Amino acid sequence: MSENDGKNGPNGTGPLVQVREVVKSFPVGGGEITVLKGISFAVKNGEFVSIVGPSGNGKSTLLNMITGIDRPTKGEVIVTGREVHRMSENKLAAWRGQHVGIIFQFFQMLPALSLLQNVMLPMDFAKKIPARERRERAMQLLETVGIADQANKLPSMVSGGQQQRSAIARALANDPDIIVADEPTGNLDTRTAQDIFDLFTTLVQQGKTLVMVTHDKELARRVPRVVEIIDGRITRDEYVGGAVWTGY
Repeated sequence: MSENDGKNGPNGTGPLVQVREVVKSFPVGGGEITVLKGISFAVKNGEFVSIVGPSGNGKSTLLNMITGIDRPTKGEVIVTGREVHRMSENKLAAWRGQHVGIIFQFFQMLPALSLLQNVMLPMDFAKKIPARERRERAMQLLETVGIADQANKLPSMVSGGQQQRSAIARALANDPDIIVADEPTGNLDTRTAQDIFDLFTTLVQQGKTLVMVTHDKELARRVPRVVEIIDGRITRDEYVGGAVWTGY
């Protein structure tokens, strides 16, 4: 993919995400297994990208490279102009809190905190938002995702769809440059999954950048760009505007 101008490259230009010849191997028994085999691709600011492919072929591992949750065995990962693969754990945590919003399949809400407190937590950690503004911002985000009326409830008191909406609000807490979602609708019923996808589409229309791993063929074919990974390699990278994808 050619480099496209974007606001978050090293000098304010270039792709938001650059993955260059990334290899990732894991030790297994007396040897190792290579999950990513020389992956290269870029994401420009404001894109909505769906990463698809069979289970166990490297999709989630690639997301972990982008977010700095894991590091490549070889290659480079540059996100928001930072060499993520070279950063220390402390700097990674601070960078991630400021620039990356992560949405998980199983929500990962802290059970002892209310939905409102869960959304405020990243703001308290990153200190990007002034303390006096955090509660109001959290409420605004819960309003954006349609569950402000549930703000003071614990995660266990609301539905899976409402927990995922809360997780999206939490991912938006620090106004990140990029949102990364790993099977965000995989634990939801079809109607709720459609609602969550519609919310993602709205966020992208508002200027957010979103990279999503999904097995949901109905949702994947509605994403403007599809990147397919099979056996650790990119086998397709297309701007499709309604991809014809049969699923796995």
